[in-house]
Amino acid sequence: MPLCTSLTLYLLSLVFLGETRGDSGFAPLDGAPPSKIAVVGAGIGGTATAHFLRQHFGPEVRIDVFERKAVGGRLATVTVNQQDYESGGSIIHSLNLHMQDFVKQLGLKYRKSVAGKTAVFNGKEFILEETDWYLLDLFRLWWRYGISFIRLQMWVEEIMEKFMRIYKYQAHGYAFSSVEELLHSLGGTGFLNMTHRSLSESLLELGVSQRFIDEVIAPIMRVNYGQNISIPAFVGAVSLAGAQANLWAVEGGNKLVCSGLLKLAKANFIQAQVTTISLHLKGESHQYELSYTTQTDKVSDFYDIVVIATPLQQNVNSGISFQGFEPQLPDIAGFYHQTVASIVHGYMNCSYFGFPDPKLFPFASVLTTDTPGLFFNSAASACPVNITAGFRRKQPQEAGVYKVFSPKPLEKNELKTLFKSYYSVQVTDWQAYPHYGSTQELPPVTLHDSLYYLNGIEWAGSAMEMSSVAAKNIALLAYHRWNRQLEMIDQKDLMHKIKTEL
Repeated sequence: MPLCTSLTLYLLSLVFLGETRGDSGFAPLDGAPPSKIAVVGAGIGGTATAHFLRQHFGPEVRIDVFERKAVGGRLATVTVNQQDYESGGSIIHSLNLHMQDFVKQLGLKYRKSVAGKTAVFNGKEFILEETDWYLLDLFRLWWRYGISFIRLQMWVEEIMEKFMRIYKYQAHGYAFSSVEELLHSLGGTGFLNMTHRSLSESLLELGVSQRFIDEVIAPIMRVNYGQNISIPAFVGAVSLAGAQANLWAVEGGNKLVCSGLLKLAKANFIQAQVTTISLHLKGESHQYELSYTTQTDKVSDFYDIVVIATPLQQNVNSGISFQGFEPQLPDIAGFYHQTVASIVHGYMNCSYFGFPDPKLFPFASVLTTDTPGLFFNSAASACPVNITAGFRRKQPQEAGVYKVFSPKPLEKNELKTLFKSYYSVQVTDWQAYPHYGSTQELPPVTLHDSLYYLNGIEWAGSAMEMSSVAAKNIALLAYHRWNRQLEMIDQKDLMHKIKTEL
């Protein structure tokens, strides 16, 4: 999921989801509900899945959530001078309806926003600068790029309008057995084609200029996904969906949503490494045995339904092996992209950006173009997760806290390039989101009859809301398959059906 800085220029984020192989894996013939469900992973996807499973399967089923590290996954904070700062997923879009609903149900608060201007740096100079005057910014965009930004905005708005249908589908209880089925239900073959065409190719065909792509689109892709404009158009559209929209975060840290959802779901949290998932046949039905290790013991237990909400790609090293499946489960292709978040407490070297006097440096966020030799993707003044009424952002001449995204850990000489001096550097090396290719296949949602994989959605686009929508989809899919309600899965022409129902 994008580990984004807070921007105000054109920006970022959000939304969406959902392969099944056969019609087995349903409830026993006596119609008994499942007794135990396991969710592996306690990030936003896993905890949201536990919440939605509780909603659909009711209060009697036991839900166990396994996590080898801390609750929150890629939503995490680090502490500097007794203040916490987001080191993982930072920004939530105003149209993220599931995330908004979570915050409301949990009684959490929206974090106060702190204004700050953004600029784009090409390694030598700033080529695009935000000012205090919105109309001046619009004039500069038009003067430099013509109507490219208008064409882009219309394209993104059209995609978002279709995407927002997912909330209606889910509100009416419809589920999808694959990411492809979901995308097709929202945008037909157009959406599916966007997962195989590059963003740059699609935008050029749209009439967006190469200059606009290089100077505006590429910096947004770098700060959101640490990658370039060759990523699929669908991922790029997800990343651009928040252009000129309200962005927000949770007071106290976005990870509070995860811990809150666990409590709301009345789930049993088990801090352990799941090592093996084995298939065990019981007459005409079957169960899954999860073997796991805690700090003190090796344990195993049986479950009717299992949801894996952690990446299974080889370079992530989930530590999970599968046994007893015939045929063997397919390997999940692809690998996750490395991005490094460095939280630096120190003095920004404004001279590097052409401002010898730091008092004259006006920018809170610096994005970068895809220029050879540029060692960082973005650098931004960071605000703590708790913002008091009298809080003000540190001025560049003062020691402040900055978040720097880079493709690899910063070397000492690189830190000295960006900062005149610094007191501390805290590094989080994330396998943050998929490494996107233009021809990759989307991973399956159903690995076996009642064994589901949530993180396949990230290969269409990675964001907190994407995981939340995938969680709702899997809960619905598992419920309908268990109860043989096939009419609620992969239905065609859903917009017409919903209008008819109304």
